[in-house]
Amino acid sequence: MTAWLGGISLAALMTTGTTVAHADQITLHALMEDVPETQIIEAMLPQFEKDTGIKVEFQKLVYSEMHDKLVTQLTGSSSYYNVLEVDFLWAGEFPEAGWLADLKPFVDKSGFDLKPFFPSMLDLVGNHKGTLYMIPMYNYSMGLIYRTDLLADAKLAAAYKTATGKDLALPTSLADYVALSKFMKASGGVAGSAMQGQRGDPNSMEFSNYLFSAGGAYLDKDRKVVLNSPEGLKALELYVDNIKNGAQQGALSATLDDTYRLMCDGKAFSMVTYWWMLPQLDNKEKCPNVAGKVALAVMPGGHGESGGWGWAIPKNESPELQEAAWKFISWVQGEKISIARALEGHAPVRSDTYENKDVLAKFPFYKQALDVVASGDAFPIFAYSAQYEDVLGRQLSLAGSGESKPADALKEAADGLDGLMKKAQ
Repeated sequence: MTAWLGGISLAALMTTGTTVAHADQITLHALMEDVPETQIIEAMLPQFEKDTGIKVEFQKLVYSEMHDKLVTQLTGSSSYYNVLEVDFLWAGEFPEAGWLADLKPFVDKSGFDLKPFFPSMLDLVGNHKGTLYMIPMYNYSMGLIYRTDLLADAKLAAAYKTATGKDLALPTSLADYVALSKFMKASGGVAGSAMQGQRGDPNSMEFSNYLFSAGGAYLDKDRKVVLNSPEGLKALELYVDNIKNGAQQGALSATLDDTYRLMCDGKAFSMVTYWWMLPQLDNKEKCPNVAGKVALAVMPGGHGESGGWGWAIPKNESPELQEAAWKFISWVQGEKISIARALEGHAPVRSDTYENKDVLAKFPFYKQALDVVASGDAFPIFAYSAQYEDVLGRQLSLAGSGESKPADALKEAADGLDGLMKKAQ
């Protein structure tokens, strides 16, 4: 994850509430990814302790070290971590292993309102096979960030009209987007698309946007693998075309950081990326070459890839600590704290937060972000989601480098998904 928005004072939040004294204070422990979202919540923890008498301590780690450390605790008789931060790639694995408590009884008992949460986020990091194991925490859904100044350039508009017979405008289909990307590289003096083609998580997440934009899917409503379809092939062919003819040099080894720097330096027309990258690019101090010249849109075709994290409670925990963990989760994901977090740069999972007048007054682009999050489709969520990233990423790299034909790579990717899905049954 990359740094998010700068913050404002927490004085209003920190001066409310009443102190609750407990003879035997409960302390909750959570293993958290070391990113700004964690820092936003951490700054608010003293208020939760003041309100409830429950102390919460965060242990922060880089993402790559979290999974194994959590599994070690969850497979024991009890867990040191009483509140769990669960990435969507583990949102099938952890419930399937029997490590997470059913949260529905806690919701019913406390009257916690799930209606404001995006259905797409509850599908991603909430329900699994009909049971509520997680409460969505924050999202990293993806959309299209593009240069408004290049779209408004009269010379480019004339050249595009001559070349295509079309007006230069924001594309509404994936094919039009790739065509525009190639045009910008050929005629605009910039990469048409800053692409993160490194094998694994970067290219798997980026390609997912192409797949969903083209009308394709990994699984149908019955959980049958449907990746190897005409829509899937169209998506992969357009992805490969853009890698070869629209993207920057070295795109096949590029990561999110590489694409951010390219866009920030004014050397790319667009990037398919996380919606909350917009304020970082639209920052005069960080990115003076593009600040005031960038905007956010839903992926052409109407759907991008949806990612996110959820809160969960370990099953191997005492009822007392589970109740305390639920108090924290319901507090931090309630309306008041969600708004306070959003004003600090949080990526909300509740629709009412995006519609809050104070949030919109500070961050008007949250209006577009709401559409990005609400329309997102999900990567396959099952016991082997993380492993499938590697399977898919390899095939995307082979296709992008020309070592495999798109049709062959797509079949291998679909067969790999089918094999892992059967293994998970």
